[in-house]
Amino acid sequence: MKLPAQLKVKIFADGADLKGIATLAANPLIKGFTTNPTLMRKAGITDYRAFALDVLKIIGNRPVSFEVFSDDFAEMENQARVIAAWGKNVYVKIPVTNTKGEFPSKLIRRLAKAGVQLNVTALTTNEQVKAVLDCLSPETASCISVFAGRVADTGRDPLPLMAEAVKIMSSNSKAELIWASPRELLNIFHAEQIGCHIITVTHDILGKLALVGKDLGEYSLDTVKMFHNDATAAGFKIETA
Repeated sequence: MKLPAQLKVKIFADGADLKGIATLAANPLIKGFTTNPTLMRKAGITDYRAFALDVLKIIGNRPVSFEVFSDDFAEMENQARVIAAWGKNVYVKIPVTNTKGEFPSKLIRRLAKAGVQLNVTALTTNEQVKAVLDCLSPETASCISVFAGRVADTGRDPLPLMAEAVKIMSSNSKAELIWASPRELLNIFHAEQIGCHIITVTHDILGKLALVGKDLGEYSLDTVKMFHNDATAAGFKIETA
């Protein structure tokens, strides 16, 4: 199997913990960063702009995505233009619909035409991929985030969907497909297998990178030792005759 350093798929760290971001920024395997309002809220972030500027100081010139949070398309556009001005490596996350289920086709077209680097997010179908791709500019770098993990949560295999998305997006060389919301480290290798450009991975899953290629017999023994040590530490006893 390939080691992480041999993979073509780019690994982006997904999170909002500044300490974790700083640690991962020192890892050459991490090619970019993403976050979202939910992760930021969980991390206790209250000042959006201050957090974003801190992230930009930490990560250097690697790409990073920050998301708009308005539900109104006009205000979304205003937010997007402000966010885009924070740095040349910034991608602006635009949701594939607002909370009313309305597709922001005109907004995506205007921003892409204006040279705003977009990361259109929260897609789950290839019909959505086609619709978004049709709005993007062939002159402006962009990403389309398909939430493969959420597709898997419904009992559907995301691999065929993502493989087809790679083919669909081949018509725009400036657009990259993101395998979003992975559920396990193996998904990195799934993304590699189908030629996906990027996979966003949470900090907890990235912590398992050191296990890649580990001898399975050794891993089995480590597991047995863990059970034994924890039982001993807990002071468990069973009275036997």
